[in-house]
This record gives sequence, structure tokens and C-alpha cells, in this order.
Amino acid sequence: MFDKIQDQVPIGQGLKTRNRVVLAPMTLSACEPGGYVSQADIDFYERRSLSAGLLITGSAYVHPQGQAFADSFSAAEDDKIEGLSRLAQAMKKNGSLAILQLYHGGRMVAPHLIEGQPVAPSAVKAEHGYVAEPRALKHQEVEAVLEAFLAATRRAIAAGFDGVELHGANTYLIQQFFSPHSNHRRDKWGGSLNNRMRFAKTLLKKTKQLAKQAGRPFLVGYRFSPEEIEEPGITLADSLQLLEQLITLEVDYLHISASAAFRPSLRQKEAGPPILLDIVKKIRDRVPLIAVGAIQTRQDAQAVLDAGVPLVSLGRALLLDPDWTAKVTSEEATDLITVYRDDLQEHLKLPTSFVEDLRDYLENTYEDHHI
Repeated sequence: MFDKIQDQVPIGQGLKTRNRVVLAPMTLSACEPGGYVSQADIDFYERRSLSAGLLITGSAYVHPQGQAFADSFSAAEDDKIEGLSRLAQAMKKNGSLAILQLYHGGRMVAPHLIEGQPVAPSAVKAEHGYVAEPRALKHQEVEAVLEAFLAATRRAIAAGFDGVELHGANTYLIQQFFSPHSNHRRDKWGGSLNNRMRFAKTLLKKTKQLAKQAGRPFLVGYRFSPEEIEEPGITLADSLQLLEQLITLEVDYLHISASAAFRPSLRQKEAGPPILLDIVKKIRDRVPLIAVGAIQTRQDAQAVLDAGVPLVSLGRALLLDPDWTAKVTSEEATDLITVYRDDLQEHLKLPTSFVEDLRDYLENTYEDHHI
């Protein structure tokens, strides 16, 4: 039954994952000042390459104006390529695929991180986070942001990554263009649903064209949040239309962002069936789908696989036990590490700053966070 976790999964043109386990993108904020890869970053990802067949970095900003996290990866300058290359090599050391996640924080950027006013599709402040009212991007600036993503993709190719993931989720800039809450534009980048999809579609199309020039198989994935709680906000129906367009444009994989893999709609007052089922039905195995959220045990993972999802993305589970895959596919599943202790830090290769920032989260049981 559990052999499915160890199955290879074809992805893109000519690539396969070593197994069905994905390291979820998590921002460690352990970089050297200026967004340079640190040894702590390298140690963290290399350690988890033992379990995950596909590893996705925490989000790397493509433009200094888009940095939403302190001490996080930069893919915005050529002098970052050397460190990113060492990171990619570490991620791939045990036969895994290495993906660099690219993003621009847009209106979710805290002003103190960029020493200025954030930019967004429209001058509409987010309803959550320690954020300010952003400045609306001018038409030529939208084109410049697209070019920044492409330049970051060129750096990912040069650094030896197996692909990039366009971060169209978690209310960052790509999602902000798609959302009727954050996008009030009246040019070709806003207004109708088709116009609000234009930024994501244009970015994917241009990134795919660039990937074909890499001289080797190079993946372009897309992460999405299926819904928004804001009014007006993205609905599941909107997202299903976007997914259809992305598949038509030959996206290599799709990656859901959700707190729980089987959660119901955020927008319906009465809990209905898991929206994952609608997404699986829409995709129809045309591209690999990655599901995430509350996947802790082999039974959790198997339930996702049995729902027709080929890849499972693990965050907390791989933070606390980098040997998760070997354990759940053997008789050692009862030995899973589920709570952090300081004597485990070296074994887990967790950056000290990350531990100190998230100590409460790491030291409490999973159930304590899902009461």
C-alpha cells in the first residue's frame, strides 16, 4: 500500500522525481545580509534531500522592491548566482530535483524592508499583515517586473536548478494581479477576469520560452491559492479557469497552497466537500499536481495520493524529521520526530535564527496548532 510514496513521477519533458515527496517551500530567513545563500541554508536543504524527490526553496525575490522577508534569498542580482549554484548542488546531491521559487511581495512588503513604499497592481492596502498602502505600478513598470522574473529565471538556469516555481499564491504580487480585491486597474492588466489573468499567463508564457533555451530540461511550475477570504476575492471558479489557461500554456506542474489538503471552501459558510477534489477533476492528470497541508503521517500522505494527487508537499513534517520518507516506508514510522528539542538541532540542520524565531511552533505538538 505504501510503496506508492516511493514511486517516481514523470514531470516536464524528460525529468522524473525520485519519489512522491516534495519539500514545501519555507522561508528560513537564514541568508547572509543582502540575500546571499548561507552555509545554514545549504545544510538545511542538503539534509532534506534524503527524503524529498523534489525540493522547492523558500521564496526568492526577483526585485529588491519585492522582498517581503528579512534575510531571505535574492535572485535579483547576478552576484547571487554563485551561492545559488552551491545551493542547487546541495539540493540535488541525493538524486532529487531542485526548484527555485520566485516571487515579488507586492503590497505584502513591509516598507522598512525596502526603505520605501511598496508597489502593487493598484493602490489598495491589504487587509492583513504589517503593511502600508502601496503605490500602483505604472504600465511600463509592469513590464519591468515581468522582466525581473525572467532575469531571475536566467539566474536559476545558470545556477543549475532543475526549474523555477512562479509563486502565484499567498497574496503576493502575481496573485494580486489575479485578485479583484487588489487589482482595480483599467488597462489590459485589470478589469475582467481575462485581464486579471493576463499577468500570470504572460509571465508563464515568457518563462516557458526562456526555459526552452536552457539546453536541458527545465521545469516551470506555478503555485496558487484557490480562494481568497476578501470581498471581492478570488473564488474557486476563478482559479479553475486560471488553471485551465496555465495548462494550455504548458505549465509543468501546479502546486496548491492550503492550510490543509482536504479543507473545504473558505468562502462558503457551510463546510462542503474538499475543494481538492474539484481541482483534481479540473486537471484530469494533464500535469502533475502537488498538494500540501496537514500531511504528517504516511496515512495522511496516502489519503492524498488515493485522491488522485501524484505529489505530496511536506513542511512541518520534514522540518522536524528529515528522514521522514525512509521511516514511513519502513517499520520505523513510530520513531518519527514530531517535537523539536535543542539536542536535535545539529541532527536536523535547522538554522539557529529559525529555531529562535519559531521555537513555540517547533516545540509544541502538531495538534496544539490545530485545535
